[in-house]
Amino acid sequence: MLSSVEYVAPTWRPVKENTIPTNKIIEKTRRGERALGLDLNFYSDELIEVAGLMGLDYVHYDGQHGPITPETIDRFCRMCDGYGLTPSMRVPDHQPGNILNYLDRGIRSITVPITETKEQAESLVRSCFFAPTGFRSFTGQRILRYGLGGDFKTVMEDTNASFLLVPQLETITAYNNLDEILAVNGIEVFAGGPNDLAQSMGHVGEPDHPDCLRVTTEGEAKIHAAGKKLSSEVMLGLNATKSVQDSIAAFLKENGR
Repeated sequence: MLSSVEYVAPTWRPVKENTIPTNKIIEKTRRGERALGLDLNFYSDELIEVAGLMGLDYVHYDGQHGPITPETIDRFCRMCDGYGLTPSMRVPDHQPGNILNYLDRGIRSITVPITETKEQAESLVRSCFFAPTGFRSFTGQRILRYGLGGDFKTVMEDTNASFLLVPQLETITAYNNLDEILAVNGIEVFAGGPNDLAQSMGHVGEPDHPDCLRVTTEGEAKIHAAGKKLSSEVMLGLNATKSVQDSIAAFLKENGR
């Protein structure tokens, strides 16, 4: 918890023109809609361009299981910004320094794997938001738009108002601690992880096991009761790899193979 300033949850709202790009995921959520995007576990300029030209809202890059370097994420954010897409990312871990590096590149929505405790959730909020919500270090030149984005206070307020933090609940420990996690200010959306949940419960490779489904259902009910949302309710992504596989399978079938 913060000790020097009052802890205040961010409020999603439209940002001031010319401070930072609009977070289209939050914008759609505020209007009661679901954002549509493209999910990548490999980097591709061309697919980002196509996503933007065809009118998608965001591109989500899997930095936990896909190849990742700071240079890749920097290019990813610039490409998304250029095509009017919100850059979203699953980060590989909870390390504050790593998270800050991605945020300073321009990531405006992060999913964080294996979030299990209230303390981890509080640390994520502290890393991702400027005061008074958190204590994110101030800041990369891209976030400031190289001094062209307005005064510092406005940029910091608008950055908080347009940032989406999505912890993943992927273990039975996370669900056992869910009431405490839900009490952490600054987190409005949660994601699941059915395969990791299953192995944490001793049901390896069985995400549809009745015990796992029961835990997930009960957890989702708690999330909704707390006024929070599931990531599937705010974001719907087309998996690029699966789409290519389906297209190849259809192509082979059409040609007798």
